Amino acid sequence: MKRLAVYCGSATPADPRYIDLAQAVGTELAERGIGLVYGGGRLGLMGAVARGALEAGGEVIGVIPEALVNSEVANHACSELITVSGMHERKQRFTDLSDGFVTIPGGVGTMDELWEAVSWAQLGYHADPVGLLNAFGFFDHLIAFNRHMGDVGFIRPVHQNILIARDTLSELLDAMAAYQPHTPIFHMKAEDL
Repeated sequence: MKRLAVYCGSATPADPRYIDLAQAVGTELAERGIGLVYGGGRLGLMGAVARGALEAGGEVIGVIPEALVNSEVANHACSELITVSGMHERKQRFTDLSDGFVTIPGGVGTMDELWEAVSWAQLGYHADPVGLLNAFGFFDHLIAFNRHMGDVGFIRPVHQNILIARDTLSELLDAMAAYQPHTPIFHMKAEDL
């Protein structure tokens, strides 16, 4: 994995563990020689993950919609800052520029990015690993819900391991490196669906 897209919040929670986590993620990626592709913001967890990677000498590519650049939240310290027209183009760029996806804590936008990465993998738009860093048990309920969707039958057995969840970044990166792509829906026959 040469580059990973990291999805995370632009907010700064009151609990400092979240900012510290984001910065540590950026640092570890840089130390492993993995480039960071992220939302291009300078605030909250976004800013912290970029700062961690940059301070450790890593490559940081920010992808930010024009509207956010105009709101003065863009991080111009990135190795490269790409301005796009909107969120759909932003997520496409994440996919084009990355070899996988890591989601750390965040809100609605972060969840949108995570589920699109999972959905696109399931369909066959990409065959890259989709990781979820469950630091502090933040995603316990989401992991349980994902399992529930599979148990009920809304996620096919062949797709139930697309989402790779681990409690530490080292474990997550190792699991993502070992990921074996599944059969995407685009390659399945009607009787398999």
